[in-house]
Amino acid sequence: MVWALVISVAVHLSAWGIYEGGEKLGVWRAWRAPAWLQKLAQLLTPPKVESVFVKKEAEPPLVFIDVSDAVAMPEPPKNAMGYSDKNSVAANPDSNKDTNLPKIDGTQDKVPRTETAERKPFDRLMPTAPPEVDQPKEEERAKPANPAGDLNFSKPDTQLRPDTGTAERTKPRTLTEARLRNPASQIPGEKMKQDAGAKQRGVAPSFDVKATGFGAYDRAFITAVSQRWFDLLEARNYAGYQPGKVVVEFRLNYDGRITEMKTVENTVTDTLAYLCQKSVLDPAPFEKWPMEMRRMIGEDSRKITFTFYYN
Repeated sequence: MVWALVISVAVHLSAWGIYEGGEKLGVWRAWRAPAWLQKLAQLLTPPKVESVFVKKEAEPPLVFIDVSDAVAMPEPPKNAMGYSDKNSVAANPDSNKDTNLPKIDGTQDKVPRTETAERKPFDRLMPTAPPEVDQPKEEERAKPANPAGDLNFSKPDTQLRPDTGTAERTKPRTLTEARLRNPASQIPGEKMKQDAGAKQRGVAPSFDVKATGFGAYDRAFITAVSQRWFDLLEARNYAGYQPGKVVVEFRLNYDGRITEMKTVENTVTDTLAYLCQKSVLDPAPFEKWPMEMRRMIGEDSRKITFTFYYN
């Protein structure tokens, strides 16, 4: 046993010495293995597998900007500063500068808005389907809608006409979508003040905004949150006694739930900050994401940042 151990150690030391000597003298670099040995080495070497998934670079976050039908464009701009449910290109009625920002003569400088939109009763929108109307009773159905006579109105056509998609703009699929397309139903807010000037002429000031697959959903979502915020302020008789802002972050899940709500910045009172969170949580759960929107986002939730300004 002792001789076997001595011989094994001697063989290993000899092999190691030969390898080190050949490495120092450059023998191994000059020596070329036979072709059959090279092929054998290639067969024994595992192939290099490259990932077929390419990590998509995240686009810079864009701000939602409300776009009216008056300035909507069919093609998106090259460098958009915001997103919406419609495209628009930076323009001014009177072009006197060469910039990509429009000149706007409003009153506030925090939220990008090209016109003032007042609150209206039908602004109480939710991203959910409208309630179904109760069907009339049998007695009411039997009664004629109008008395017989020469001035009797003809019966309206109640048959739904399919949307072939050949029109310049497809028909709205829901009542909420139809209301949101109405220029008078824009999200409430004041027109901003901005000293600039876009080189392109337009009927009204507009920003570089591109339409996205979730622009219509976000528009209804923002409308619902804004309406709830105004309602909460009216209940407290808020009259602008403490200016400042509140920034909240949360997760909007694909099923309409709000999770991970937190306040990341607050320059007003805790009570006013609580009203901001409450304006998001009260209307929840919102409508589920459409399948196209969920496929486009690629995740089951989105991180949303809301900024509330108290003037």
